[in-house]
Amino acid sequence: MATFLYRIGRLAFRRRHFVALIWVALLTLAGVGAASAPPAGNSSFSIPGTEAQKAFDLLEQRFPGMSADGATARVVFKAPAGEKMTDKANKATVDKTVRELGHGSEVASVADPYTGHAVSRDGSIAYASVKYKVSGMELKDSSRDALKEAAQQARDAGLTVEVGGDALTAMPEEGAGELIGIGIAAVVLVITFGSLLAAGLPLLTALIGVGIGVSSITALATALDLGSTTSTLAMMIGLAVGIDYALFIVSRYRAELAEGREREEAAGRAVGTAGSAVVFAGLTVVIALVGLSVVNIPMLTKMGIAAAGTVAIAVLIALTMIPALLGYAGRKVKPAGEKSKLLGGGRPAKQPGRPNMGTRWASFVVRRPVAVLLLGVIGLGAAAVPVSSLELGLPDDGSQPTSTTQRRAYDLLSEGFGAGFNGPLMVVVDAKGSAHPTTAFTEIGKEIKGLKDVVAVTPATLNKAGDTAIITVVPKSKPSSKSTEDLVHAIRDKGADITAKKDAKLLVTGSTAMNIDVSQRLNDALLPYLALVVGLAFLLLIVVFRSVLVPLKAALGFLLSVLAALGAVVAVFQWGWLSGLMNVQQTGPVMSMMPIFMVGVVFGLAMDYEVFLVTRMREAYVHGEKPTQAVVTGFKHGARVVTAAAVIMIAVFSGFIGSSESMVKMIGFGLAIAVFFDAFIVRMAIVPAVLALLGKRAWWLPKWLDRVLPNVDVEGEGLRTPSAAHGTEDERELVRV
Repeated sequence: MATFLYRIGRLAFRRRHFVALIWVALLTLAGVGAASAPPAGNSSFSIPGTEAQKAFDLLEQRFPGMSADGATARVVFKAPAGEKMTDKANKATVDKTVRELGHGSEVASVADPYTGHAVSRDGSIAYASVKYKVSGMELKDSSRDALKEAAQQARDAGLTVEVGGDALTAMPEEGAGELIGIGIAAVVLVITFGSLLAAGLPLLTALIGVGIGVSSITALATALDLGSTTSTLAMMIGLAVGIDYALFIVSRYRAELAEGREREEAAGRAVGTAGSAVVFAGLTVVIALVGLSVVNIPMLTKMGIAAAGTVAIAVLIALTMIPALLGYAGRKVKPAGEKSKLLGGGRPAKQPGRPNMGTRWASFVVRRPVAVLLLGVIGLGAAAVPVSSLELGLPDDGSQPTSTTQRRAYDLLSEGFGAGFNGPLMVVVDAKGSAHPTTAFTEIGKEIKGLKDVVAVTPATLNKAGDTAIITVVPKSKPSSKSTEDLVHAIRDKGADITAKKDAKLLVTGSTAMNIDVSQRLNDALLPYLALVVGLAFLLLIVVFRSVLVPLKAALGFLLSVLAALGAVVAVFQWGWLSGLMNVQQTGPVMSMMPIFMVGVVFGLAMDYEVFLVTRMREAYVHGEKPTQAVVTGFKHGARVVTAAAVIMIAVFSGFIGSSESMVKMIGFGLAIAVFFDAFIVRMAIVPAVLALLGKRAWWLPKWLDRVLPNVDVEGEGLRTPSAAHGTEDERELVRV
């Protein structure tokens, strides 16, 4: 592996015009494809196999044109103090608004508050329900704008008007977070390299990689039903790993220059050694992202595969375009330790005998490994304690900031009609096999009404054939509460008895039931996903490190950091600790996607640091150093780079904490704190402490396994001899060509 990548690095350095032309052509091709592709809508959202989805599919068959899973909006009106919604002037305003709401091409129906009994008992609050033909993810911006405009006209007439429902649900616009992350990344890179040019290379290649990846996704969006939301994860992860991978190779290149090697040789060795670590680190990220298909949520699967493709592009760019750009840069990229004239007056590298910060820290850890290990494990264990009270769920309008119209509409509906009115359940009864379907519908409604936590049950709405009915159930509790979840399960349990007694099948659906089913699907998939990702990566790391204990330590350390990060998320977003600092206006259940999302994303990023840092140690050990000295050597060359990479990663993710969307805020905080725990406590403290305690046993591998495993030579042993590094005369000629 190292020898092969070494030759690629030298070839790219020498044939830099050709390499640069290829990547520019790919970027142009992807850009043209994206520009000429039809505008991407939002991908269809479905959860195959869940009861809520089965109910939606049944409704599509029995109620054609109903758009059962279409978006809904509730336009909530509140009369001025001392007035009622039934007053003539207020009623006229509402009637006009209802007519305006019905004009959209995607509108399926609009329910009038006065004919649909949607006025509160005291007459102060009323609402109009709008049903759309497409889901909230597919709704056009023009339809959302028309909805907002109709509400604004009613406000101008003197009413308090707010809009709730999933019709206003849209992925928050990104850009500020990435810009903040890129800005901080630029500062960190300049400090790390002491050169504007060297700092600019990782940023440039990362942006090119993300540009190719996101443009390709846009170009294929219509053909593959990817949608405009699919590129979000690809952009976030592609940008992060693209900077990191280029940072690793440029850093190794400067280290090779500092050892006195010629620039082409330094580029080849940088790609051969650090590039090997990049390849395997990239593979772990790809495994984690592609593994999201285990969850069996199509949209999540597509997001994972798209992001994995962007990571693969980042790896290829790091291996080829970075050495090509280093060839263009020439002597402007200084050896490690030297500063550019602009930043450091062109001063020479520090004296070789003076240890850097990484060396001093590693020497401290190997002298006191037990104390460092205990402190790190106890600290992360304490941070993980809140996980014991973790509650999972999907956010609704009640978790929105009070400044949003969705949250104010939610509060008005709770005030006028009760908390459960914000999350009605849709019970679908299939009585096609029943001899008396109408009687079955009536009796089922009565049985559901007798359940605990039920406020109201509407009369059954039948289809034309009279064999299928929709019954709306209003819970007493809010949609995200445990009581409402228990009610959904109670109705479904009741459905098993109904199927046996009345030859009718009962299904519960609606947005609340769908959220519950999605949460359950994610919970059920977490352990299989964790086993798949960690298992495959464990096998991959055995090949990389030729050790059993080092990959085991890496996996256990990752689990500890993820648990600690989840504990921090629970403390902030569920318990309310530091909620003011984080601007968390509403505490509640943690988003059910967080555990599996953090496992996938953080595992891939954590293994980046593990591979880069420990391969340096492995390289030193293979080349004859004692185990403890190898740990120090690994930190001498890798600690500064890993620290810079982690700071960049934290900056990218922290940029999302300022979002007004609770989901985005939670994801940004969770990933940022997870990277902090994993990089600075697990990789920088626990890993060297464990390796110091294990000594030579850390690199133990059974002889039979050593014979079976392929020798990928990540540590660059094949580059130690000139003949192995440079190849035969024919091979050298191939490189020249």
